[in-house]
Amino acid sequence: MTKDEEQIVQLYRAENEAMVKKDISRLDMILGDRMTLTHMTGYVQPKLEWIDQIQNEEMQYLESKEEAIKDIRVEGNLGQLTGQNLVTAKIWGGSKDVWPLQMKMYFEKNNGRWVISKQVASTY
Repeated sequence: MTKDEEQIVQLYRAENEAMVKKDISRLDMILGDRMTLTHMTGYVQPKLEWIDQIQNEEMQYLESKEEAIKDIRVEGNLGQLTGQNLVTAKIWGGSKDVWPLQMKMYFEKNNGRWVISKQVASTY
């Protein structure tokens, strides 16, 4: 694995950890300013709205267990991977559930630093 590939994998893991810990400042740092998260419903959520919902506990990520990371690719200043985690969460007032969450992750390297630029959620 190249250094850039290792960095995007670590960024994916850092995001999952920050979601569970509700570490808003860490999320703000690793997510690009124009990052969007496309939910399983098709709703495209901007970065600040997602962070706000985590902070206000509208989205509660209680646990995240990594099962697989695959399709890691880096071309120049762009990267992507697919991560699969079992995520225990309470979303938008729903009941606590465990989701087999697959995230298609996109990354951009700006001034030598990788950030998450886009995420697309589905199940596996």
